[in-house]
Amino acid sequence: MNFEKEVEAALQLIPADLRQHIDNVQIVIEDVPSPELLAELGVPAGETLFGLYSGTPLTERTTEYAALPDCITIYRQPLLDEFPDPVELRTEIARTVIHEIAHHFGIDDDRLAALGWD
Repeated sequence: MNFEKEVEAALQLIPADLRQHIDNVQIVIEDVPSPELLAELGVPAGETLFGLYSGTPLTERTTEYAALPDCITIYRQPLLDEFPDPVELRTEIARTVIHEIAHHFGIDDDRLAALGWD
């Protein structure tokens, strides 16, 4: 399975009218989140991240907003470790990408959970 192509396929699931609002979002694939990042985010020992949104959600920006592009990082190894079945892996990659893009649009974890995207 080509992990990068699966991430790209997940991005194509986003409707075009919404996709135009993520043109300044950098999508990065890294192997694993660093121990320092996990500690900084308060991730409990033995747990990890599949993805991370870094930036200012669209709902919090003003007309004077000027910053570096937002970034979504997808962590390859945790996903591969947790989902050895290719079909489940493909589904979880898409779920992770959409989850992190939702944060870009200002949707928090509680709302995502209520929508079934936790």
